[in-house]
Parts: sequence; structure tokens; C-alpha cells
Amino acid sequence: MFETFRQNFPVDSRVPADTGNFSLDTKVPGLNELLASFGGASFKHGLYRIIRAQDVARWNARVCLGFPEFTGRITCFGYDWLGTALAVDSQRLEQGEPGVVMFEPGMGEALQVPANIRTFHEVDVIEDEDAALAANLYSDWREAGGAEPAFNQCVGYKIPLFLNGKDEIKNQELSDLEVYWHIMGQLIAKVKDLPPGTPVNIRDLL
Repeated sequence: MFETFRQNFPVDSRVPADTGNFSLDTKVPGLNELLASFGGASFKHGLYRIIRAQDVARWNARVCLGFPEFTGRITCFGYDWLGTALAVDSQRLEQGEPGVVMFEPGMGEALQVPANIRTFHEVDVIEDEDAALAANLYSDWREAGGAEPAFNQCVGYKIPLFLNGKDEIKNQELSDLEVYWHIMGQLIAKVKDLPPGTPVNIRDLL
């Protein structure tokens, strides 16, 4: 499995697993193989990264801070240059297997992807890299002089789009992935029930 992905997404670099015996059985078809084969890997100069098995629980908790309705039902497996977390949802099936969900911290949205772990990597990212990983925007960022994010970084929004920030390069900056998700998670959780148009001060929410 994942041969087409392997051929089209060669590994640029890889963060090794910490020492110690760590194993994770996700019970999701293909996911154990994905994490074992590519965990800690970065592809296409930071466009896409796959989580190490030892970090899956931490990523699940990170995402569920802002999206608590997914607690206990998702398993994260990767993230793109914008920090968008990718997970499979045990409560939604695609071709008989858990479906993929994109959690976008800058937009404050969870988007259902009509794919499972296999078809996402073997079809979606191959046939439409832009739709799957916002590849065109990443090219714009890099051409404008933006840095390649390290494994623990993303290109985050200074003012998130769900708080009326503009979707443009000057509203983006290289960010620590953990810090960015922690802040965005808190903000998403606090504003999601507010009526549309409610004035919000970021400092008041944190």
C-alpha cells in the first residue's frame, strides 16, 4: 500500500522517533502502515508532514481543544504547511473505512474529505495537490520569500480568518505549531457559539 504516494512524494527529511519501545495499533486499515513507513517524514519542502506514532495522542488532544465534538472519534495522521490537521473519523465511513477530516485552525472549520486513509494518499494528493494540501498558496508563500516550515512549525495567520483576518501573505507568519494550535484551539472554542457579526477582541478571549 501507498506505492503511488511513495513514488510521487519522496521524503525530504525525517524526524526520528524518540528512543524507547512505542507501539500504536490504531485499528484503522492502512493507518498503522502509514505511520510505520512515513511517521516523522516531511514532503515537498514542508508542504506535507506525517505524524510520528508517539505523537498521535498529543495531536488528537490538540485538535479536540478547538473541536471537542470530535473527542474520542478521530485519529490524526498528518498536517500541511498551514497547520491543517488531517485525521480519520471513526463515525464516518468512506468506501467502508473511516473517512478523512481536515481541521483548519486558521479558518476554524472541520471539513469532511470524501476519502479514506488509502484513497487520500493514493488518489487525492496525487490528482489534486492544491485541493488536498493548498499547494498553490504554498508556492505563493515561498515565491514571496516565505521560509520553509520545519517539522514543528507551520505558516499561521496573525489574525485568523474566522476573526475576519485577511487571506493574504502579509497576514501570515512562520509559527511554532504547538503554540499556534493551542491559541487557535482556545479561540475556536470560545467564538463558535457567538452570533455572526459579534465584535471580538483576541486578547479578551485568551
